[in-house]
Amino acid sequence: MECVLETGRTHQIRAHFKHIGHPLFNDEKYGGNEILKGTTFTKYKQFILNCFKLMPRQALHAKSLGFVHPSTRKYIFFDSDYPDDLKAVIEKWRTYSVHKALEEE
Repeated sequence: MECVLETGRTHQIRAHFKHIGHPLFNDEKYGGNEILKGTTFTKYKQFILNCFKLMPRQALHAKSLGFVHPSTRKYIFFDSDYPDDLKAVIEKWRTYSVHKALEEE
C-alpha cells in the first residue's frame, strides 16, 4: 500500500485505515493486533501470531521522504530500504499466499 501524506503524521494513516475497517498490521492502538477478517482457526491464528512476533510494531515504514528545507529552500529527498522485520513478514505472507493458492487449485 502506498500513501501520500499531506501532514507528515503517522496518525493520519493509522486513523484513516482504522476508519475504513483495515487497521495497520499489528497496530495495537487501532486494533491491528487482532484477527479481524478471515478465520480464527488454529493454523491461521498461529500464522498471524508468528507474524506479530516477527514484527512487534505496526507495519508502517516511510520508504521515501522529501521536503523543502526551511532555511536553504533546497529540496531534500531520502530513500531507505525496508527494515528486516518488515521484509520478513512480507516474505512470510508471500509464501503463505502461494501455498493457499495451491491448496485451492
